[in-house]
Amino acid sequence: MKALVTGGAGFIGSHLADRLLRARYHVTLLDNLSTGRYENIAHLDGHPNLRLVVGTILNDTLVDKLIERCDVVFHLAAAVGVELIIKHPLESLMTNIRGSEIVLEMAHRYRKKVLIASTSEIYGKNTNGPLREDTDRILGSPLKSRWSYSTSKAVDEILAYVYWREKGVPTVIVRLFNTVGPRQSGTYGMVIPRFVSQALKGEPLVVHGSGEQSRCFLHVTDVVNALVKLMEHPRAVGDVFNLGSQEEVTIEALANLVVRLTKSSSRIVYVPYEEAYEEGFEDMPRRVPDTTKVRDLIGFQPTMHLEEIIQSVVDSMRQSLPECSSPAKGRPS
Repeated sequence: MKALVTGGAGFIGSHLADRLLRARYHVTLLDNLSTGRYENIAHLDGHPNLRLVVGTILNDTLVDKLIERCDVVFHLAAAVGVELIIKHPLESLMTNIRGSEIVLEMAHRYRKKVLIASTSEIYGKNTNGPLREDTDRILGSPLKSRWSYSTSKAVDEILAYVYWREKGVPTVIVRLFNTVGPRQSGTYGMVIPRFVSQALKGEPLVVHGSGEQSRCFLHVTDVVNALVKLMEHPRAVGDVFNLGSQEEVTIEALANLVVRLTKSSSRIVYVPYEEAYEEGFEDMPRRVPDTTKVRDLIGFQPTMHLEEIIQSVVDSMRQSLPECSSPAKGRPS
């Protein structure tokens, strides 16, 4: 079986490559290395069943050739992270919408199966929970960057759905809720690697807002295992699935947990959203997925609890930051 993974040098894409190669797939990774990193896949250098293509999903000629040669497509390439979306909204929209349109059109041309990675941002400001796949979206103004990102991913889902309904392209949509693990960067606002890096360096842990907002975190190995099972399951076609944990934690409690697990004396500081992002930034007080559908179809269950997830990030980051091999001491305030 030949798989194309767009965004393959990214955090999730690189772990998916590991998983597919263990399952004896022949894997082609497409990545423009803007947010993906070669370091994520350096351990696979020389693998006989792996090929890295440096390029963009906006290059329709290149995508055409790659999809023609594969059997299935895992479409993970996208603009990621709240900070990136706010700083580069136009580029993010083009990548998410036009990129998915090109992938789906080429999949239609060559009759290939596609898994579309979507996001919990789809649900917007809906704080009811747990959120089911058919739960209503509640969005703010389209002039706010965050909601334009949510809308772009909704368009991706709509495209995938209508390509299946009208053109018979076998598509699977997966909404990811806060995937975490080794290789994830805190550069674009991902909270756990950002907290861990700050704690290991003895820097203050910066909590945006009050810290009372809550989230759920799922380890990347559980995510990629589920992605492969959904791609291989015939009854997943034409449907959408939440993929996340239901172990809920406030961001303030998360910061304290990171401090404890790293044995750091870093302090916690609170920064208003307007200073961290942009004026009028809106965040959700709670976001918890209902994972009944994916559990019923493929038997999905998270295998790691939050402390184990954080510890895996701590261990990985300590290896990449030798100066942080011993417990960090907080800097004088």
